[in-house]
Amino acid sequence: MPENTPTPEAQTSDAQTGAARPRVAVLFGGRSSEHAVSCVTAAGVLGAIDKAKYEVIPIGIAKTGQWVLASGDTRDWSLSASSLPEVAPSEQTVTLAEIGGEHQLIVAAPNQVPQELGSVDVVFPLLHGPFGEDGTIQGLLELSDTRYVGAGVLASAVGMDKHYMKVVFESAGLRVGPYITVTDRQWLTDPESVRKRVDALGFPVFVKPARAGSSMGISKVDSLDGLDAAIETAREHDPKLVIEAGILGREIECAVLEGRGTDAPRTSMPGEISVAGGGHDFYDFNAKYVEDDAASLSCPADLPEEDIARVRELAAVAFDAVGAEGLSRVDFFYTPEGELIINEINTMPGFTPKSMYPQMWKASGLDYAELIDELIYLALHRKTGLR
Repeated sequence: MPENTPTPEAQTSDAQTGAARPRVAVLFGGRSSEHAVSCVTAAGVLGAIDKAKYEVIPIGIAKTGQWVLASGDTRDWSLSASSLPEVAPSEQTVTLAEIGGEHQLIVAAPNQVPQELGSVDVVFPLLHGPFGEDGTIQGLLELSDTRYVGAGVLASAVGMDKHYMKVVFESAGLRVGPYITVTDRQWLTDPESVRKRVDALGFPVFVKPARAGSSMGISKVDSLDGLDAAIETAREHDPKLVIEAGILGREIECAVLEGRGTDAPRTSMPGEISVAGGGHDFYDFNAKYVEDDAASLSCPADLPEEDIARVRELAAVAFDAVGAEGLSRVDFFYTPEGELIINEINTMPGFTPKSMYPQMWKASGLDYAELIDELIYLALHRKTGLR
């Protein structure tokens, strides 16, 4: 087990102490194009969280933005090539309110008296993409003085926006690959200038929505002929784009976990993604979530020991650079010359049992259920407000 891998503390059961179990609201779904991925992430957490230790309340967010009481049956949130899980709207709406100094869940329906579901100790926001992973939900929870798992408002916003993420990384001394940012106004008023800027990067390039994840809307483009279509595909997810020059290198990832108290961030052994063909030019949505054999993780990655140490060091630098809390996955390119170029940080990475973040911690000595427990511990022991 790596030196800085967390070891969960032995804790006395509720049956022995008679203490009330912390109430954990698992929040998932959301308004973004990653709604289905969020549901699948929730299925993993709901299936593994220690229900003898925590009282779990599943809350789904429909694509309309409505909060509803959701099923705790993990089969309702499974993902396959032919079926995408979705939180359905309901006549009953769930809200979070501070009443008498406690954070209460309230259920309301037309022509009915609102019902209190009781207090919540911590929210586990398993939301991916805009309106969830980008600081919006985090701001709502901060306003209600509610503890929650993961990064705060600023770190979530910076980690969601690939443009400002790169600006912050560069200011922290991390090496970033060549890229341009394309705004909605630039593309609509002067598309030819955008094409010239992309051509100057050299091909291939990757066209990406600036504020989306899970490989949504990303295209690999090998020439100017395919650029306009790729830009329009990305614009379906975000009017702001980041276009990156292709980098020859291996894809190396590292999982980061916040340290307890004033301890430094903890890092897993680095992993390497391999995409096994099947029509995938890169690590796309189907390779990540749908096709079981499309991608594999090697952890630890086959790197010299000094480069493994360097990946872990730089991952912690990236975590601190954006001010992350809780968890993050940091992705790098490892070039044939042995250079490390940072690609991105994900402040709420895919968190199913087969996702790379939990898999890297498992290979580093911390299993999925223990990881969930540690994240809740960190949230419960983190003060609210400015910190």
